[in-house]
Formats: sequence, structure tokens, C-alpha cells
Amino acid sequence: MTTLSTRDLVHCALFAAIVAALGLLPPIPLAFIPVPVTAQTLGVMLAGALLGAKRGGLALVLFVLLVLAGLPLLAGGRGGFGVVLGPTGGFLLGFPLGAFVIGWLAERLPRGGNVLTLFVACALGGIGAVYALGVPWLVLVGGLPVEKALYGSLAFVPGDLIKAGVAAFAAAAVRRGYPTLAAH
Repeated sequence: MTTLSTRDLVHCALFAAIVAALGLLPPIPLAFIPVPVTAQTLGVMLAGALLGAKRGGLALVLFVLLVLAGLPLLAGGRGGFGVVLGPTGGFLLGFPLGAFVIGWLAERLPRGGNVLTLFVACALGGIGAVYALGVPWLVLVGGLPVEKALYGSLAFVPGDLIKAGVAAFAAAAVRRGYPTLAAH
């Protein structure tokens, strides 16, 4: 088992803070769904693409633990254990998995990575992995039929694809400029 250096721990804390800061951006309401679009999955994507699987996943585990402890770090100033018990709690619990999947894919790219491959990694982890936990949770806890949960979640995919593109461009630039940041 490898240990984390002080630098690794600082990077994890920094990206947990970035995800928290992205929660301060005003959410974008959707007229037909009571859940707004937020920027926090952008932070999930950046953490995975820049820190790799282990550190990116740990950064989001830290973030989720801080939310569970009651810190109001989610969009709209929400926090606490009750958030996870709600219908959208599975998406929050999917953040660490999403960052891990993105990081795992990004670690297999050549140093720097190009925008297209980073976009695919961000989309698969930041959308696919997060939704893989979030949608079933929505069905189980929210009491929605599977079709409604899937259909309702589709409304968020265009925004998440835009976030995946932004994260891919940013991560490609940072990975080229700071190659020691990306885990390999």
C-alpha cells in the first residue's frame, strides 16, 4: 500500500475546497424539475483528471465527509446527513466514484493527455459513474419509477457534457503546464 505525501494531502484538500467553492455559484433552475443544475460536478471532473484515481477519489471522499458533518458546502448552502438520505443523495455519494473513474482513465493517457480523451474520461466518470449511483438511489429513496428517474436525469446531461468539455480543456492545459501534478 502506498502512502500519501504531505503534498498529496494538500492537493486532496485543495480539490475538496474547489468543489465546495463551485457550490457558491448560483444554481441554474430547470422549469420542469425541482433540482437545479450546479457547477460542483465540474470540480469532480477536475479532481479526477488532475489528481488521478486515488487522490481525486480521496478529495471527493473528504468533501462528502465534510457535507455529512453538516458543513453547508453543497449548492444552495446545504449540508448534513439528511442530504444523503434525500432522493438526490446518491449523486453526492457518486462524487468519489466519479473522480476515481475519471482519474483511473486519465492515468492511462499519455502525459498531458489531449482534450478529446480527457473529455471522454470526464464524461464516463463525471456523468456515467455519478449517475450509476444517483439514479438507482433516486428510484429507491425518491420512490420514482425507473423510467421517470432516467428521464428526469437526462435533463442534466447537456449541462454535464458542457462541464466535461470545460474540465477537459482545463485539465489538458494544466497537465501540460504542470506535468508533476497529474498522477502516473
